[in-house]
Amino acid sequence: MHNAHMSPEMRELHGAVLDIVAVMNRPQQDARMVEAAGVPLDRALFPLLVLVERFGPLPLGELADRVGRDHTTISRQAAKLEQLGLIQRQPGAKDGRVREAVITPAGKAMTDRIDAAREQIMRRTLSDWSEEDVEVLVRLVRRYADAMTMRF
Repeated sequence: MHNAHMSPEMRELHGAVLDIVAVMNRPQQDARMVEAAGVPLDRALFPLLVLVERFGPLPLGELADRVGRDHTTISRQAAKLEQLGLIQRQPGAKDGRVREAVITPAGKAMTDRIDAAREQIMRRTLSDWSEEDVEVLVRLVRRYADAMTMRF
């Protein structure tokens, strides 16, 4: 008979991933990051700006998928980021009908400040870990993320 239950090891991994996602998705987490970076940015716009900087040029539909919001909401929020001079929307390189978001120099300067704040927070979180443990964590999380990306 096939055992349809999750093994304890995979249940533990899944639980850990859910814990990480829950922390990352908390509005307080974004607010804390924005405050630590000292940037005047609405919390709802924060993840969009970071994703555009990391993965841009990024079609607005893909941006919507990455944050789990509808295309209309993302289009409105992208317009706000564009008005702030943080991103630019342009026709897609592969399909001119698709709108892509790209980071501007002002947007990059803001994400650099966010990255510095994120680094401080992450270093505090891992402060009692050995350098070797941090290196192993980074390598294995990247490997897991790559495997997930390729399979889904």
